[in-house]
Amino acid sequence: MSRPFLLLSSRPEHDVARLEHRSVARLMGLAPADVVQLRMESAPLPPLDLDAYSGVLLGGSPFTFSDSDKTDLQQRVEADAGLVLRQVLERDLPFLGLCYGIGLVTDLLGGRVDRSFPEPVGATTVRLTDAGRADPLLHGTPASFAAYVGHKESCPAVPAGAVLLATSEPCPVQMYRYGEHGYVTQFHPELDHAGLAARIRAYRHHGYFPADEAEALVADTAAADVSGAHLLLRRFAERYA
Repeated sequence: MSRPFLLLSSRPEHDVARLEHRSVARLMGLAPADVVQLRMESAPLPPLDLDAYSGVLLGGSPFTFSDSDKTDLQQRVEADAGLVLRQVLERDLPFLGLCYGIGLVTDLLGGRVDRSFPEPVGATTVRLTDAGRADPLLHGTPASFAAYVGHKESCPAVPAGAVLLATSEPCPVQMYRYGEHGYVTQFHPELDHAGLAARIRAYRHHGYFPADEAEALVADTAAADVSGAHLLLRRFAERYA
């Protein structure tokens, strides 16, 4: 592959951040070296030559965009990510924002991010819209599939100019496209059960669920088949590598 992909991460937990990188690369069908991970929480982002990458991905985060009391670190990460995302959106570069990405991109596009549709940690059924079934990135993806979620916030409607690609019963916006090559998801296409279990344990005190229910939640989510959601990462790599 001539150019790697860029993965922007913002997880202070080293084990979780490393697992996210390995999972993204594996599900894209790439070697870890073909996905360059930049840890935004570790240091301010350096100047980036986005033309050096086949595409940009933004991983999930323990930060929540709708937080009312943001730390200095969270504000700096949002500012750094915003600078990159503005360039990506303006140039319509290949982009896939996972979870945290939908909040940042929706805000940049003038949309609303709030806590109207929180999702409990676990698997949900994602359904493609007519536009989703026709979208080239989702070609071959089942019309409905299970995916892991677990969020305090969401966007209740797509921002102006965006195309709704997927929805669910608990949350009306699970995926949308902006431009021809900019995609964001509410659900987590990068998570298998091992990754979800690691996050449940790492974030058991972050208010997503009662801390003493963590191990029960790990067990309860083990049976979900989320392979349909994983197809999104493979399609992204195949389309833009």
